[in-house]
Amino acid sequence: MSPKIKLVLAVIAGLVIGGLVNFGIVMLGPQIMEYPEGLDFTDEESFKSKAHLLTNIHFLWAFLAHAAGSFVGGIVASKIAPQSKTKYALFVGVFFLIGGIKMVMDIPSPGWFVALDLLIAYIPMAWLGSKLGSN
Repeated sequence: MSPKIKLVLAVIAGLVIGGLVNFGIVMLGPQIMEYPEGLDFTDEESFKSKAHLLTNIHFLWAFLAHAAGSFVGGIVASKIAPQSKTKYALFVGVFFLIGGIKMVMDIPSPGWFVALDLLIAYIPMAWLGSKLGSN
């Protein structure tokens, strides 16, 4: 297989698997902790209208989902990429960061969460994943 195709596959696999990890943790949240009545994750308007009822633990859970998705995505991308492993893992982190920026613009979130999420959950976690995946 050509190295260029492997690089594209590394990014796609990192995004897909990291996205699945993120999604899985987000979906597990309501099974572990109680969420405000009527909050529907699948309906953006419902979620926005009830977001003010979320507590710090809910936002920490979201941070965990974002960080874990970026971390696993970074591992996967660096395992598959034949060269420049950290670069491709960071590409996955940047892609997730763009989604995180959109999320904090769309959903009312406390300042501490916005800072923690945007500064720690994406690029640094993808970088850590690349270090683990490169070994």
